[in-house]
Amino acid sequence: MPNRLAHETSPYLLQHADNPVDWWPWCPEAFEEARRRGVPVMLSVGYSSCHWCHVMAHESFADEATAVLLNEHFVSVKVDREERPDVDAVYMEAVQAATGQGGWPMTVFLTPDAEPFYFGTYFPPAPRHGLPSFPQVLQGVRGAWADRRDEVGEVAGRIVADLSGRSLSASLAKGDHAPPGPEDLAAALLALTRDFDAVHGGFGGAPKFPPSMVLEFLLRHHARTESEAALQMAQATAEAMARGGIYDQLGGGFARYAVDATWTVPHFEKMLYDNALLCRAYAHLWRATGSDLARRVAVETAEFMVRELRTEQGGFASALDADSDDGTGKHVEGAYYVWTPEQLREVLGERDAGLAAHYFGVTEEGTFEEGASVLQLPDTDGLVDADRIESVKERLRAARDRRPRPGRDDKVVAAWNGLAVAALAETGAYFDRPDFVQAATDAADLLVRVHMDWQARLHRTSRDGVAGANSGVLEDYADVAEGFLALASVTGEGVWAEFAGLFLDTVLVHFSAEDGTLYDTADDAEQLIRRPQDPTDNATPSGWTAAAGALLSYAALTGSGPHRDAAERALGVVKALGGRAPRFIGWGLAVTEAALDGPREIAVVGPGGDPATRALHRAALLGTAPGAVVALGEPGTEEVPLLKDRPLVDGRPAAYVCRRFTCERPVTGPEELGERLRP
Repeated sequence: MPNRLAHETSPYLLQHADNPVDWWPWCPEAFEEARRRGVPVMLSVGYSSCHWCHVMAHESFADEATAVLLNEHFVSVKVDREERPDVDAVYMEAVQAATGQGGWPMTVFLTPDAEPFYFGTYFPPAPRHGLPSFPQVLQGVRGAWADRRDEVGEVAGRIVADLSGRSLSASLAKGDHAPPGPEDLAAALLALTRDFDAVHGGFGGAPKFPPSMVLEFLLRHHARTESEAALQMAQATAEAMARGGIYDQLGGGFARYAVDATWTVPHFEKMLYDNALLCRAYAHLWRATGSDLARRVAVETAEFMVRELRTEQGGFASALDADSDDGTGKHVEGAYYVWTPEQLREVLGERDAGLAAHYFGVTEEGTFEEGASVLQLPDTDGLVDADRIESVKERLRAARDRRPRPGRDDKVVAAWNGLAVAALAETGAYFDRPDFVQAATDAADLLVRVHMDWQARLHRTSRDGVAGANSGVLEDYADVAEGFLALASVTGEGVWAEFAGLFLDTVLVHFSAEDGTLYDTADDAEQLIRRPQDPTDNATPSGWTAAAGALLSYAALTGSGPHRDAAERALGVVKALGGRAPRFIGWGLAVTEAALDGPREIAVVGPGGDPATRALHRAALLGTAPGAVVALGEPGTEEVPLLKDRPLVDGRPAAYVCRRFTCERPVTGPEELGERLRP
């Protein structure tokens, strides 16, 4: 019989709806039930494309004996971390503080007052590799709760007090709130060079994650300073990822991370946020260098998002699973993506199979499990016939399409769709792909129709065109505003900038502290044991620095002093962290580059159908000035303040390049405009 999760909309929660565990969603009633029964809460946090979440679900939550133990002695609460990042952040901080590490599934035991007292991540069904079994953990917690309740309460109280004492606002209040200067960004670049893997690209060792936000910083730093070191690190990393197994060489798009330092073997889940961020980064790399590889990867990644992740309502689904049926009914990680030499021969025949094995690095030994290989792209450019390779790829794609496909988490997350809107709008504009721009517009329209209420407050998720009952967090407002501002620049439709302004006003009213720091949750959101506040990047830009970037861009379009001031106050945290941990505040460093450059404000005025207007607009979008904003409109347009009082020049379309609304002499030629946008 289905449990309470059957009434939820999250695909992750629905995966557990038929468990024998008597699950509750996160809600006040669950904690009231724990209080009524006098039992602790077992909180399990994960997400639908998490491999080890599936493993623990199969081993423990689908097990009748384990379910009996949970149902009798605990109230079990299941949370989708993508739906409730606030709940995830608060308890993950506790897990990391207590154990020194974190991950998913996250397992936390709470008092009925939601105070944590015991932590872990994955627990096996039997003792293994130094880990106790999950039943042992449950029995141990049950015993402590029954026999040492006062001690448990004291531990929980100390943990909550410790978390409360970690207030970032309090610690930053003692420091300098000024935004970083050029010397701070130079120090951040130097720190990145120490972590840079000069052999394989990227930063640090295994596992290796795509450094999307750091790539944006490096490209903007190069644009402002002409630093060759910054550009070389960006190019080497982007090429290594594009040639590695982390990139889907047949279908486009990136996996979540590589388990090794060489980008060879990925963790195969494909997330919307990674692909949106990397699509945009590769498009910006092409803009800076003209790289054919960067262009191909940007376009293929955009095509992947539109083909594989777009929903019927026009939004973008969250993720594709790492696991899929291997053809025998068994779910195996990577089964959809890997190949053996024999499989190549079955599809291509002996002659072309040899070519494919050479081109994609498929060997008899394999690079993955059971002799299978993850397709890579060794440096064979120019050594094989391009038409023949394209034929090989088409046949392999067709064969792969006949394999059982990975599951899709089809909930639409506002923040990640905002990132996709920005990436698709810009990639479409750069490469003359109006279908990408239309896809970005459709997603933006869904965010307004379904996710936004009449007070311009955002719901974080939707599914099948129905908004979830969860409030947007800071990253939702910031990333949606970022996407809408990019869409306004590409389409010239000022209404998107107006919506962005509404969301950013909500940030100023409901997410800002008096000292200018930002919280991840609104002041009227559900109160947890601590109000989360994290300026560091994770897989996506932190809500804090994403908001700073959107505030800065909006101020440049409108001349709003309060939005500019708020952006600069928010960037104070980059001064504190940039030199010490640049890998974890890359977006804040990128936004700071824009602030130091102005950012440049480019107003393009002219009749919409005039080729000269289009040429100026394209030159403006292709300018590499960090964080430059572009406004496009007919003469006399006042919808966006940057366009106000910008006449034609001798009856010809013109572009005005400004900083802080102080403009240089207008230009009428795209070449001259391009010169104006260089360092």
